[in-house]
Amino acid sequence: MKVLAIDDQQLVLLPLEKRLTDLGYDIKIETDAKKALDTFDSFRPDLVIVDVNMPNVSGFDVITHIRITKGSETPIMILSGNTKDEVITSAFELGVNDYMKKPLSLNEICARVKRLIGAPELESVIDTNKGIMIQQRCVGVVIPCYNEEERLLSDEFLTFIDKNSGYHLCFVNDGSKDKTLEVLHNLRKGREDFITVYDCEKNGGKAEAVRLGMLHMAKKDDLDYIGFLDADLSTDLADFDDLVKTIETSDYKIVSGSRISRMGANITKESARKIISLTINFIIRKILSMDFKDTQCGAKIFHKDVIDVAFSKKFVTQWIFDVEIFKRMSNHFGLKKAKAMLCEQPLKRWIHADGSKLSMKDSVKIVMQLAQIACVYSAKKNQDFYKAPCELEIV
Repeated sequence: MKVLAIDDQQLVLLPLEKRLTDLGYDIKIETDAKKALDTFDSFRPDLVIVDVNMPNVSGFDVITHIRITKGSETPIMILSGNTKDEVITSAFELGVNDYMKKPLSLNEICARVKRLIGAPELESVIDTNKGIMIQQRCVGVVIPCYNEEERLLSDEFLTFIDKNSGYHLCFVNDGSKDKTLEVLHNLRKGREDFITVYDCEKNGGKAEAVRLGMLHMAKKDDLDYIGFLDADLSTDLADFDDLVKTIETSDYKIVSGSRISRMGANITKESARKIISLTINFIIRKILSMDFKDTQCGAKIFHKDVIDVAFSKKFVTQWIFDVEIFKRMSNHFGLKKAKAMLCEQPLKRWIHADGSKLSMKDSVKIVMQLAQIACVYSAKKNQDFYKAPCELEIV
């Protein structure tokens, strides 16, 4: 039994391909809908699964090709995040057999496939489903790494991407002196479609590692949102997914995690760090003219169309580049519009991890760096004062 699945986002298709293959189906996937029309003619599938919203050639174009141009009665299932009544009605009027709304589980998709065309006869079925959900958005996550050999929680990252479709993790090795790069290569094995490893030969600091990772991920056509997260998972991946849910259901362009202590949240900090953090945050609010509670949380998600504004130029500072991002947004869009585009969302959990690279001495330096930001972005915001990026090897 042959299945042709068409979606412009590869991260949606890959778990579907694996699961249907495990169930015994012969499946082909296509991210180019125009090419998929030729594949339909040559592959002669028993079932077509197609998204509605695709560039150049839409899902309706595919359906029209099958039903009208070819006069074929091959069963067609739509798998789409488009839930508009008029779209669903039009699809059934064109002759589709089923309409599945993202997000939904792989279990449900496979059950619907079986209902339409039956299931291959297998002696045993490999259970690789593990409760995977097919999401309606695809997300890139940049994780900067410097000497993380001992702290990198590899199992937590792997478990997350195995259970959450639509995520691509990009680990940036920032010139580590230990075996971080080796650990990252081992982490990537067998999951090359979901994990990228960047290797900066020289240590350029967290700001530059994040910036380079964000810019590269922005080149991936199938990503809707791109964010960054600390390698020690002081903000866990479930909380990060909550930030993603907020940005995909709103008009915000940036959703930033916030380590605000509140009832029901597990937020821990060292007392001395907390005092310094409050002082620094007061200065930041004055510089940004925004009532941010916490700009420095290492968990943020961005709509793809503001990546260039936020990351195209090299940052002035190493530790407080987050402040620069917000300053760039207000300089580019204007303060009023920028405020409407930014959302600060309290986290359910944030734990200060042992071995943090930011010392008390560094915290004192931040005050001077804030003065530098205030000066640069007010007097030189139109001047190209950034240095060239470090060498980057993509593997």
